[in-house]
Amino acid sequence: MGYFQYDGSTKTDIEDRVLAHLQIVMGAKLRRSESFYFTWKEDVSLGSGRTTVWVHAGAGLKFKFHGSRQPSINPAWLTALTLTANSATGLYIVPEPADDHVSPHRESMLVG
Repeated sequence: MGYFQYDGSTKTDIEDRVLAHLQIVMGAKLRRSESFYFTWKEDVSLGSGRTTVWVHAGAGLKFKFHGSRQPSINPAWLTALTLTANSATGLYIVPEPADDHVSPHRESMLVG
């Protein structure tokens, strides 16, 4: 279990595979100078609820992975996460869909 940290203070634990997908989607949006909300559900130990941060080019983001190996990347999940990030509500974690073998060209349009 790794974690995502925002501006040195706000932090949440996220499983490495999920975190790898979030890093790709966030990086792609920020390379295009696109700001967005990122929302996650809090753990019950923190009182449940949810936290939302405004992700922008000046924000300090840290992706800390527990494992040393890069998880396999599911292009269909990148597509689903990118669609949420492009919505008015912003990025949030959605369940991983089956990998439908998105063409490399289509994937690069979404995350590149």
